[in-house]
Amino acid sequence: MPNRVDLSMIESSPAAMLRRRAEAIAWVRMQIARYGLAYADLTAAGCFPPLRRASSKARYRSAEGQTWDGEGDMPDWLQRAVNAGQSPEHFRVGT
Repeated sequence: MPNRVDLSMIESSPAAMLRRRAEAIAWVRMQIARYGLAYADLTAAGCFPPLRRASSKARYRSAEGQTWDGEGDMPDWLQRAVNAGQSPEHFRVGT
């Protein structure tokens, strides 16, 4: 009696799974091209969570607890202190 192969085993083989995955990706790419979609469209529709930037650690802290990560424009509280003659290093966290 010849060996019978269970079809469910064939369908779940690693090669078959890779093939189905490649077919699914090709189908998605065709749909994106067909409808002229962009990543922003799909994100706005809730298909993907929005990309989040890792929050930076505070590098400067005021006596009132206001913080600044050192990126971008200097915040008003620190700018006022510097204008009054205080060194920014006075507010540096960890020194």
